Amino acid sequence: MARVYISSVIDVPAARVWERVRDFNGLPRWHPAIRDSRIENGEPADKVGCVRDFYLQNGDRIRERLLGLSDYDMFCTYSILESPMPLTDYIATIRLTPITDGDRCFAEWTAEFECEEAEEEGLVTGIGNDVFQAGFSALKRQLAI
Repeated sequence: MARVYISSVIDVPAARVWERVRDFNGLPRWHPAIRDSRIENGEPADKVGCVRDFYLQNGDRIRERLLGLSDYDMFCTYSILESPMPLTDYIATIRLTPITDGDRCFAEWTAEFECEEAEEEGLVTGIGNDVFQAGFSALKRQLAI
């Protein structure tokens, strides 16, 4: 099983970061790689089980299911249903933790998935840098005080 782990410190309160990332349909508003997104069947974007269907800037389509969402613990867990990436059984979590020293946010984005051994290094690096770290870097720019 392949694993990706990226963490970052964002210099704004965790609650403010959570306002931005908790919307399961809100990726286009904060992640630079996402062109557009919609929740299938008109379901609420915070309903566990809802499916988001979105397109990357390069035109690739991805469908993901919301598996868990907690405003109290500030996390969102989801799975990939369809993707052009050569992987299966993908489960990811974005988790925010308040840093009380300076009222900042510790952000973690993790994923586990199955793939061919020859694909693992490229997928782990690509997801870690181009998706997770790119998202955290965009949040830092957008939320800078």
